[in-house]
Amino acid sequence: MGAVPKRKVSRHRRGNRRQHLALTPPVIVTCPACGKPMRAHYTCKACGTYKGRQVVVMPQPE
Repeated sequence: MGAVPKRKVSRHRRGNRRQHLALTPPVIVTCPACGKPMRAHYTCKACGTYKGRQVVVMPQPE
């Protein structure tokens, strides 16, 4: 016979174990190059810059 718990884990104990599993919203900052909102530590999807450098060549709108 395998491992079987001796008693039921209470909602409080179960919740205390899971308290670090909550999701947090992403941090949104403004891009220093174009001023649009972007995620922190990510490449800007609007202009393609990261830490002041152009890292992604963005297509020009026609």
